[in-house]
Amino acid sequence: MTGEPQDDIEPTARSASELAESAADLRVALSRILRRLRATHSGLGVTPSQGVVLSRLLRDGPATVAALARAENVRPQSMRVTLAALEEHGLVSRSPHPTDQRQVLLSITDAAEQQLAAARSAKEDWLAQAMAAELTRADQDALLAAIPLLQRLLEH
Repeated sequence: MTGEPQDDIEPTARSASELAESAADLRVALSRILRRLRATHSGLGVTPSQGVVLSRLLRDGPATVAALARAENVRPQSMRVTLAALEEHGLVSRSPHPTDQRQVLLSITDAAEQQLAAARSAKEDWLAQAMAAELTRADQDALLAAIPLLQRLLEH
């Protein structure tokens, strides 16, 4: 050893109490941001659970009631109620299952897809405007650098 500091040594980890306090602060901040995003006008007039189902159909494509219920960890009966409300508002449509005539596939309608895109755009616009108005360039850089870290936490 030459007595020179080693650049590749990671600093000591934060204490459990410090991380717990930071986790609480992060949870509160993320919850408040999510509430603001949800409050941003979506134009769909759907409940949060209906919005989740629409987003899943948009992302994953047509699905059966049973598949959606499994994916959302709810009973098929509850999913049927959610889907009936969405169908009543013209946001989902039914079609025959291609291989099992006993089942029905549910798909998001074009109108719902357009409304979801508009809602997503409104939410992203609010967030971008808030970042531009409230954060310095250095703050914006720090926030953008944190995105991959937050995504990594989702993998835990």
